[in-house]
Formats: sequence, C-alpha cells, structure tokens
Amino acid sequence: MVDQAVAPSTRDILPEDGTAGTLVGRVLGKEGPSIVAVRGDGVFDITATAPTMADLCNAADPVAVAKSKGRRIGSLDEVVGSLLAPTDLQAIKAAGVTFAVSLLERLIEEHAKGDPARAEQVRKELNTIIGADVSAIKPGSSEADALKKTLMARGAWSPYLEVGIGPYAEIFTKAPPMAAVGYGAEIGIRSDSDWNNPEPEVTLISNAAGKIVGATLGNDVNLRDIEGRSALLLGIAKDNNASCALGPFIRLFDATFSLDDVRQAKVELEVTGPDQFRLRGQSDLSKISRDPTDLVAQAMRTHQYPDGMALMTGTLFAPTEPRKPGGTGFTHIVGDLVSIRSPKLGTLTNRVNHCDKIPPWTFGTGALMRNLATRGLLK
Repeated sequence: MVDQAVAPSTRDILPEDGTAGTLVGRVLGKEGPSIVAVRGDGVFDITATAPTMADLCNAADPVAVAKSKGRRIGSLDEVVGSLLAPTDLQAIKAAGVTFAVSLLERLIEEHAKGDPARAEQVRKELNTIIGADVSAIKPGSSEADALKKTLMARGAWSPYLEVGIGPYAEIFTKAPPMAAVGYGAEIGIRSDSDWNNPEPEVTLISNAAGKIVGATLGNDVNLRDIEGRSALLLGIAKDNNASCALGPFIRLFDATFSLDDVRQAKVELEVTGPDQFRLRGQSDLSKISRDPTDLVAQAMRTHQYPDGMALMTGTLFAPTEPRKPGGTGFTHIVGDLVSIRSPKLGTLTNRVNHCDKIPPWTFGTGALMRNLATRGLLK
C-alpha cells in the first residue's frame, strides 16, 4: 500500500497540464484491482469495459476505451493511497546502455569489479583508452565497427560496448508481469548490496502488435556492485522483490501527448535521505542512442508479447556524487525517498527498503484471473 508520508498533495503526482491528457491506471479496491481513468472530475472505474490494462492497451482505440463512462469511485485525493503499478499482464522489459554516459558507467562497474573505491580511477583510465566521443557514434554504424576493432586490438572491448554501439540493443526482463510496485510503495534493494542507485526512466507501453500507445515513468533499480562483478549477474542485480516501480499512470497517446513528446522528455530525479543527504539529477531522452521505436522493434523482432509490453528505455543519469565526505560515491540507504518526475507524465515516488523487509509479492496473474472471474468481468 501507499506510504501516506510520500507526497502531501496529489497535485504533485499529476503531469504539469493536470488531467488534460488521457490518464489511466490501476487502483486496489475492496473487490480487487480495478482499471481506472483519471479525469478532472474524479477517478472512474472502467474495469467493466477493460478488465485488464492489457485489454485496454490492446484495444483498437485505447483512448476511446479510457473515455468510456465508468463508475466514479472518488477524487484522486481519496484513492491515491490505493494506487498500484499501472500495468498488469504486460511483460516488463528494460533496455540497458542506451546513453553514452550509462555506457561509460557500466564499463566502470565492469573494470572496477563492483568495487566503488576503484570507480574514479577506472573512469580516468577508460577515458584515456577509449579516446573517442561514444555519444557521437551511431550504434551499428561503420564508425562503431571501426571503434570496436580498435578497442579489440587494445584489449579494451567489453560486452557493454557491444550493446552500447553494436547493432543489437540490450533488452532484458526487468520483472515478471504483475510484480512491479506503484506510486508510494516501498522499492527494494538487496541487503547484501553496498553500491546501488535508482535509474529514472521513461517506460514505453506497447500493444501486442508492437505499436507504442503511451508511456509512464519507471525506476529500474540497479545494484552496481553485483552487476559489476559479472554481466552474467544481471538478473540478480535487476530482478528482486519490489525492485521495479512504474507509474503513477499511463498517459495514452492523444492530441495532447505523442511519441515526439516521449523523444524529447526530460526526467528529473531527487533522492532525499534520512541522513539529510539530497541528490538531484536529470535524464534527457533526446540524447538517447537508439530511437524508442527501434528499442520496441528489437524487443519484438523474434518474440511475441500477446499482452503487450512495458519497456524501460534506459537512463542518462548515473550518480557519482559521494554520499559522505571522502566517500566513494552514491549508494542508497534504507529510508531514502526517491521522486522521479517528467512534465508530461507526473511524479513517481517511492521509499527505499531492503527487499526482504518489504512484503513479498503474492498476487500474480493467476490470482488476478480468479479475482476477475469471481467479479464476473471475464467474458
């Protein structure tokens, strides 16, 4: 459930233009999870028209479904404490190393073997070895191939460079369907990780045909020490209890919001700690190495997702600011409040806790289907 201390005003949750766009989400009510539309005059349950968010996004006209009459269940202030992640049956995927800065930080993790104390020295060494502005290189281009050959000759090639400037994007499963947490919920880090950070990302929502129908915000929590030990530990570094947050709502594409808005989206992050530490950062999707449509196409090129997909696009943000004077870099502590905001998508806020201290995920796809059947919503 939502931590009521997370945000004092629902005005902070909504996009800068309020409810002008088509906003849909999920709310946990007395009967179970419901699909809702957030409008100027309240929050409306439209589950009778779209039993799942996957149904809504797979509809021929998702906006029309979102505008169906529905049943008013209250104001946003009244239901904010019951918000869930806005996806349900969709696969939850993520793209990695999609920005030049994140590419360099992944290389640092790898060469430092997950040791934050070595990060700064490795950063200086890599800048000298690479000797090129990787942000100016188009992935899969002849220039990228030439750089690959040069770096291989110098013994500096890496799996991260392969996905950063090679023809194939890194696409991985962030979490199972139904496992993401929503606005206000606790978000998890492993207790055996001592170098980790949030990853504020725009998350694309696509239907089964690979058409992007909207977007939301996401936090692709990363355990840098664990991934840095070996790229093969990516699953342990990424997929843990409550380690994925999505929300607060999906904003569907309509006259007020389009794919071009996504391409130009700026994402701001603020971490406020119980130790009075404050970290701010920004990610700018206009600087991404691969277009959002290319990321979705690569994810679906040889695989099918009949319930659609939520695809995190990666982040430009890689915190290096020491948390303590003389420290070796940023890492989370329990109690951190993480807020991710983008003008067109609103604010996603979560408080950090250890994965094993957060209530376990128990309500999966089977539970949802049984619940909807009991409510007479499956046809």
